[in-house]
Amino acid sequence: MTVMEQRGAYRPTPPPAWQPRTDPAPLLPDALPHRVLGTEAAAQVDPALLRRLYAELVRGRRYNAQATALTKQGRLAVYPSSTGQEACEVAAALVLEERDWLFPSYRDTLAAVARGLDPVQALTLLRGDWHTGYDPHEHRIAPLCTPLATQLPHAVGLAHAARLKGDDVVALALVGDGGTSEGDFHEALNFAAVWQAPVVFLVQNNGFAISVPLAKQTAAPSLAHKAVGYGMPGRLVDGNDAAAVHEVLSDAVRHARAGGGPTLVEAVTYRMEAHTNADDATRYRGDSEVETWRAHDPIALLEHELTERGLLDDDGIREAREAAETMAADLRARMNQDPVLDPMDLFAHVYAEPTPQLREQEAQLRAELAAAAESEGMAG
Repeated sequence: MTVMEQRGAYRPTPPPAWQPRTDPAPLLPDALPHRVLGTEAAAQVDPALLRRLYAELVRGRRYNAQATALTKQGRLAVYPSSTGQEACEVAAALVLEERDWLFPSYRDTLAAVARGLDPVQALTLLRGDWHTGYDPHEHRIAPLCTPLATQLPHAVGLAHAARLKGDDVVALALVGDGGTSEGDFHEALNFAAVWQAPVVFLVQNNGFAISVPLAKQTAAPSLAHKAVGYGMPGRLVDGNDAAAVHEVLSDAVRHARAGGGPTLVEAVTYRMEAHTNADDATRYRGDSEVETWRAHDPIALLEHELTERGLLDDDGIREAREAAETMAADLRARMNQDPVLDPMDLFAHVYAEPTPQLREQEAQLRAELAAAAESEGMAG
């Protein structure tokens, strides 16, 4: 008799019926990007909101053009334009309450300006200054983040901490399609869903991670589909439809504030300009592609809606453009002023307690500056 026979016939116990912890169906995005402009739903949107979105889009387009010109004049070290993506930037700023936080990437200076930040302060970092240019706590805008997607875990941490403290705060984090290929994206979404943190992730899918098209980054049906893998809702929206982006983000912010947890929103848009002023976009995309998207310009879409419904006339268009020109002129004049720099700032905010080497270098520089000043005085 075998050992098995001695012990009796082996009868495996069937596993209990497995059920998913979360029904995936409600988390899946729609098959097509959500649209409002040009549909019956547009009539339900507050006309005052549409007019405000339009004014901000026009101002944002002029801001992008002026900042790009400043790079050519040597007043900015670099500028990553958001021309063509203004609807995403403006909507992200307008859906937030004053107590909420915005976590921008390096391309999202317009979102910071639309939230009320001084345009000069928004460009300080890109000017080559040593600090971010503004007080994040005062404006509830995190520092512009150049490393891809590292702002996302920061947004989750702040939102989670706010909830633990009982603060009614939502964090909205902006990232490009290239940032979704980073580990920080995975970590942020995973923690946000596990903790049910009040955070909204807005992916501006502008087609390219510098020169790498989306098709070479992921085989997912859409970036919004990635949400279901983390256990959060995914929303897909036309990123050039300002009213649609505002609606979807507003829903996501309300959902987060009510304790419903995070949402991943993918806004399908297009980067009309090069990655930065240092990039040659003609190496990886053709003019015909750009022109196709130019026909879906966010400003033209909203202007057409407003004029067709009699909510905007020639005077209103002129007023918006004149306000944008006034902003651009002020930005140009202030950016053309050379900042007053103190070389001793090199040693400030490096360590809480300066090291002996740092104190030695500081003393050396101070002596050199004093000698130079004395030499100039004698020569005068």
